[in-house]
Amino acid sequence: MNGIFIIAHAPLASALRQCALHVFPDSSQALLALDVLPQAPPEETLAQARGLLRQLDLPSTLVLTDVFGATPCNVAQKLVDGVHTKLLTGVNLPMLLRSVSYRHESLDALISRAMIGATQGVIQVAVSAPQNQPRAPGLSSSHDQDHRDHQQ
Repeated sequence: MNGIFIIAHAPLASALRQCALHVFPDSSQALLALDVLPQAPPEETLAQARGLLRQLDLPSTLVLTDVFGATPCNVAQKLVDGVHTKLLTGVNLPMLLRSVSYRHESLDALISRAMIGATQGVIQVAVSAPQNQPRAPGLSSSHDQDHRDHQQ
């Protein structure tokens, strides 16, 4: 089984962890989060991350960060070894939920599952009236008589 470690700008890491635990409440031991505070020195954040990673005490861990090139990702790059720990950036909730769902697979398979969850979780949703209910008049911009009246 793999651990999952989220390192992201505060409060995103903790918020993502809480969302995942809402869906998978039995995963608390395998899912950790580190919120990176705005003024925290990277060396201090790295020390915290190393301590938390030791707490997982699992054979392998997937580390997820929010933005490539930002402090959480830079810290994570120093944390991972590429064998027992691997790093993905651009974390979103579908990626995390997919990762938790498949954390029993190999680390490489887990990365593939996480990437699929991340990309398939981003969907443009067509706006339509709920089934059997007409759209309320005045909600569509096509009904605006003069859209320039609304500009300031």
